[in-house]
Amino acid sequence: MPEYICATCGTQYPESAAPPEHCPICEDERQYVGFNGQEWTTLDMLQTDHRNTIRAYEPNLVGIGTEPKFAIGQRALLIQSAGGNILWDCITLLDESTIAVVTKLGGISAIAISHPHYYSAMVAWSHAFNAPIYLHAADSQHVMHPDSSICFWDGETKSLGEGITLINTGGHFAGATVLHWAGGAQGSGALLSGDIVNVVQDRRYVSFMYSYPNQIPLSARAVRRILACLEPFEFERIYSAWWDTITPTNGKESVRISAERYIKAIEGDL
Repeated sequence: MPEYICATCGTQYPESAAPPEHCPICEDERQYVGFNGQEWTTLDMLQTDHRNTIRAYEPNLVGIGTEPKFAIGQRALLIQSAGGNILWDCITLLDESTIAVVTKLGGISAIAISHPHYYSAMVAWSHAFNAPIYLHAADSQHVMHPDSSICFWDGETKSLGEGITLINTGGHFAGATVLHWAGGAQGSGALLSGDIVNVVQDRRYVSFMYSYPNQIPLSARAVRRILACLEPFEFERIYSAWWDTITPTNGKESVRISAERYIKAIEGDL
């Protein structure tokens, strides 16, 4: 039986004879059901007209994204580490070509995901590489494809070794997580942030939202918490969720300035 995939958010569901009646991820107020109603596809169908592109960003960091764009359109990031490669965030499409390329890069030892919109086909990726999936426990109710490979963690931080730390900032979701990579940006540190800390069109800045498609802002309190969670970590560069959403330099200061600007706007002082 197929494992149906929501065409709007890219979430893969367990095997079933017919598509699910609903996608709770899309029916949540942070996401949406498309104008044509709930639509479904499968991995086999995706493989017929989509492919993955792999691009190097910097030493030991590559991006993996699907063309043409599918669902939300995020790309994943693979950190190559002596202690085992980490896949940050996930995409839906997985095929033999992608498996072969990622295997040549050292495979995947663990998968960590920022929030439920990027859970996508995490179980398929996990099974292909025999890799555990690390999700924050505060978002466990949003897992649509339960599996023994999923490891829930709680608290504010979790180390994945080799200077790689997961940080629960909250905000977009209660379990919203970013990844700090101390070895990134040639040792100056990099923040892999999904869209929890989202690099905007003016890449000198970032922003924060409860819902991006429905344009629901976060509270000032939530943004202050994000800022406080990131304060102990140094980072020069920020990689958010899409190919070109990168703040190449001065990343930590960009977050501080952006948070101050956001708080002024949301509190009516801008």
